[in-house]
Amino acid sequence: MRIIAGLAKGMPVAAPRRGVRPTADRTRAAIFSILGGCVAEARVLDLFAGTGALGLEAASRGAASVTFVENAAGALLCLKRNLDAFQHYREAEGGFAVIRDNVDRQLRRLADAGESFSLVFADPPYGEAAQELLRDECLPRLLPADGLLVLESAKRAAPSVGPPWQLVREAVYGDTRVSLLRCRLATSTDGG
Repeated sequence: MRIIAGLAKGMPVAAPRRGVRPTADRTRAAIFSILGGCVAEARVLDLFAGTGALGLEAASRGAASVTFVENAAGALLCLKRNLDAFQHYREAEGGFAVIRDNVDRQLRRLADAGESFSLVFADPPYGEAAQELLRDECLPRLLPADGLLVLESAKRAAPSVGPPWQLVREAVYGDTRVSLLRCRLATSTDGG
C-alpha cells in the first residue's frame, strides 16, 4: 500500500498483518477521483481508521486537518508509524489528532463538543457495522449541509439508506462497496 497522490505520493503505508482490512490502493484512487476538489482544506474525520490510509491520502491532497478514531492496538501502532513517516512530507503541527476509542462513544463526544467535519470516512468491519453507523444519531450532527460521508461496506451488503441520509453515489470495487452520502438533517429545519 502507498499514498496515491499529492504531497506524499508514493509514501508506503504500514499495515498490521491481521485484524485490519485496509482500503486497497485502487479503491482509494477511485474514491479520491470522485471527491475531487472537495478534499482541499477539508476537516476530515477518519472513523475505524486502521492504518490511516484514507485520512493520510486526504492530508496528502490538501485536507486542513484529520482526526483519526481507532481502537485496535495493532492498527494504532501502524497508524502512528504512518503519521511519523508523513511528517517528512508535510509540516502537520495541529493538523492531526489520533483518538483511541470506540467509534460510537467518540461520535457522541465529538457531537456534544460541537465539532464539525466536511468529510467523514468510515470503513467499519464488514457486517452490520455500516448499517449501525447510519442509524447513529450523533454522526449527522457532525456534518454540515454540504458535508460528505464516504462509507465502505461489503459488496453484497448494501446499506439501507433512509432519512436523514441521501445517497449521492455508489460504486463497487472488488469486494468493497463505496457509498457517498449527504445528511439532509441540516436542511430539514431551514423552513421552520
